[in-house]
Amino acid sequence: MRNKLTSLILGVALASGCATSPTGRSQLVLLPNSQMDKMGLQAFTNIKQKTPVDGNRTTDSYVQCVGKAITREVGGSWEIVVFRDDAANAFALPGRKIGVNTGLLKVAENQDQLATVIGHEVAHVLSQHSNERVSQQFAVDQGLGLVNALASPQSATGQSLMGLLGVGAQYGILLPYSRVQESEADILGLDLMAKAGFNPRESVNLWVNMGKAGGGQPPEFLSTHPSDRTRISGLNAHMAVALNLQNKARQQGKRPACR
Repeated sequence: MRNKLTSLILGVALASGCATSPTGRSQLVLLPNSQMDKMGLQAFTNIKQKTPVDGNRTTDSYVQCVGKAITREVGGSWEIVVFRDDAANAFALPGRKIGVNTGLLKVAENQDQLATVIGHEVAHVLSQHSNERVSQQFAVDQGLGLVNALASPQSATGQSLMGLLGVGAQYGILLPYSRVQESEADILGLDLMAKAGFNPRESVNLWVNMGKAGGGQPPEFLSTHPSDRTRISGLNAHMAVALNLQNKARQQGKRPACR
């Protein structure tokens, strides 16, 4: 198993590691999507074993409404789960998995603000940011630790690798996305929620709320998704494009009404 995995990774690495993100940025992407999907599924299964799923039907219906409006814009069948956790956090994983904590709903005050977060997280997946981070780690350690981690996801090394998928906090480790990746997810996520008919102006209010949350202690979401004036400035600079996308969506009858 491990020898086959080693051969697979080395074969892909030798063949081609060059990719281009949706914004045109060059990326180092070494792993096949099938392997990333398996890692995402393993991480999601582990989280569901460790964190209780929220049983409130009203809450689940609301989150499903927002999440499905977003994922319809990218296609495929996505699993969306609401976790009973007070931390203001959400994530999306390769393999079309989305997790939203109940604590986030206290910060995201309406459907448009929740769509901002879900759109942002889905954008990380679409941009292959997890694959990019795993590939960078592969390049640093020449793949030895990575091979062991892929073969043993429950090991300490394996759990560290899961953190590269964007769910580090669930494993007690914080492995933030880079500023470049964050900015990319901000813009792509803004376009995504606007294409679904949500109000992109609420994205700024969401990040203002995030900054105020926690009584001086930044919420878990901001521990792995740094927010600052640069982020809000970037959103505002792209707002005209997003509003145009929203107008087109509304003309197509896309008017989300999630409550």
